[in-house]
Amino acid sequence: MTSSSSPSQDSQRFAHTYAEGLRADALMEEDVAWSHEIDGDRDGDQFDRSERAALRRVAGLSTELEDVTEVEYRQLRLERVVLVGVWTTGTVHEADNSLAELAALAETAGALVLDGVIQRRDKPDAATYIGSGKANELRDIVLESGADTVICDGELSPGQLIHLEDVVKVKVIDRTALILDIFAQHAKSREGKAQVALAQMQYMLPRLRGWGQSLSRQMGGGKGGGLATRGPGETKIETDRRRIREKMAKMRREIAEMKTGREIKRQERKRHRVPSVAIAGYTNAGKSSLLNRLTGAGVLVENALFATLDPTVRRAETPGGRLYTLADTVGFVRHLPHHLVEAFRSTMEEVGESDLILHVVDGSHPAPEEQLAAVREVIRDVGATGVPEIVVINKADAADPVTLQRLMRVETRSIAVSARTGQGIAELLALIDNELPRPSVEIEALVPYTHGKLVARTHDEGEVISEEHTPEGTLLKARVHEELAAELAPYVPAPTV
Repeated sequence: MTSSSSPSQDSQRFAHTYAEGLRADALMEEDVAWSHEIDGDRDGDQFDRSERAALRRVAGLSTELEDVTEVEYRQLRLERVVLVGVWTTGTVHEADNSLAELAALAETAGALVLDGVIQRRDKPDAATYIGSGKANELRDIVLESGADTVICDGELSPGQLIHLEDVVKVKVIDRTALILDIFAQHAKSREGKAQVALAQMQYMLPRLRGWGQSLSRQMGGGKGGGLATRGPGETKIETDRRRIREKMAKMRREIAEMKTGREIKRQERKRHRVPSVAIAGYTNAGKSSLLNRLTGAGVLVENALFATLDPTVRRAETPGGRLYTLADTVGFVRHLPHHLVEAFRSTMEEVGESDLILHVVDGSHPAPEEQLAAVREVIRDVGATGVPEIVVINKADAADPVTLQRLMRVETRSIAVSARTGQGIAELLALIDNELPRPSVEIEALVPYTHGKLVARTHDEGEVISEEHTPEGTLLKARVHEELAAELAPYVPAPTV
């Protein structure tokens, strides 16, 4: 029986596969396990049978630039991509929003979006994600547009990746691989890079793919082998998997060591009774802009998804003079890959350990309620459901007034602000002051001038109601925690008879 391809073609194909990376093992038994269910008899907007079965073009997704100066300003070698989604539940508007978000993710990764299509199905096809017939139609769209990559709006199984790629004849990646790529581009700190590398290896492990027996590196049964050593030995793909597992174990140890350092700092803040506020929210909702507006921190602000990956903790002060810390955290997104949630769990603990969560949502987004739900799902995953929450509706200057009113009616503990213009920031600061835990002991003490450190600690760790300088010392009336109250107790004036 003759082979359908020459040895040189096989070697080229093998080289292409390993150069592109993140490919599927065709023999893996990890077929797709989607849990989308059709909602009753109604499955979103109703269509004729022919329309339901067709690939539907989504307008307005193309980011191809016609002005040559703009093209030269941008990188000329951007990947040219076609987006494809499977719409299983919800309305056509929700399906379009999901693909528009995928387009924004692709843009952030540096791709040029040429086209976007949606296939209406009860559930994704187990073999090619969109079905074999529609995969052939997708191949025609790829040829027509000149794309070199297809991005699927979901996490594909190893089998789906390889089967779809075999049909469309260009590189295929899924939403998870795209998000991992963005995280890899934006990670700056040692911990952030380690967390991204761990998530990438977890994703890659089941998707490594060998190329037949030619990759067998060692053979048993030779001289000196002995019993139980005969056979094909360890293939290259098995060796690669073993090495990746070893690297993952090393990476987990390194992340655990870094986590210890952050926990020490957190415990130090707790020991000094400094309240903490965590800023959480959907990616690109304006969290870093809000942190800068509240603290003047000078954190990177960029109109891009996942611009912030490394947690930033800054000192801030309430209008009443109380100190607290503000932590900017990584942005969330719908269907955030579980590898990333696990890898960034230690970073997200800043949210779970805080005294108050500022949940920032983009008021100008077409579906802010979906953003709120996606973030709360991750907050549940990291065990922060018991922390008080204020919903901060950002970009109020660009939001639809009707949307703002609807959000504020549904979210009872909410406030509309604009980090760009400063609208509502004063009211937000007052709300933070009111919501932060207050010291439990009210005390009046006459502190000698020789003990100025106690006065400074009262300002830092407590809430000073009044302060008066007398010939004997500083007369303080303040609310403080139990430990500081015990240190101030010797200076409490005796009651007058």
